[in-house]
Amino acid sequence: MTEEELQRLKYPIGQFNCPATISNKQIEHWISILEDFPKRLENLVKHLSDQQLNTEYRPEGWTIRQVVHHLSDSHHHSYTRFKWALTEDKPVIKAYFEDRWAELIDSKSAPINMSLQHLKAIHFKLVYILKTLSEDELNKCFIHPETNSEVFLSYNIGMYAWHSNHHYAHIENLMKRKGWL
Repeated sequence: MTEEELQRLKYPIGQFNCPATISNKQIEHWISILEDFPKRLENLVKHLSDQQLNTEYRPEGWTIRQVVHHLSDSHHHSYTRFKWALTEDKPVIKAYFEDRWAELIDSKSAPINMSLQHLKAIHFKLVYILKTLSEDELNKCFIHPETNSEVFLSYNIGMYAWHSNHHYAHIENLMKRKGWL
């Protein structure tokens, strides 16, 4: 496999490219992606067998099962980060080792339904808050310790809409390649 092919498997929709100016229309679009994502994901994966769930979406990548559990873990962190930024002044958030979390027993073997249900709950709560944010609240931020940079909530909405579509594409593309769709 060439490096270019591997990059296409890693980033099937490309990397997140945030517009320099984020419009209200863009925010609404990203929120709609987040609102629909849990159901879209569930519909994509609900009929997969354990063998299919344990298939890597790319060489040396995560399995579908790990991706589903990762989405639940990651979006839970994101929800918490939104709440911190809304209630504190530029909080420094806690980073986590997502690769290590993906190697834990729940990520490698637990039924995906637990994470699908968790995603539904987290997205329901997150979208409820996001739809109410004022311009001032959208401009609040948290500090990411790995880059020591400010992450504005408006940007983070887009990042997690992209993150949803990014991992959805990992699973969907694998399913297409395998003839499972």
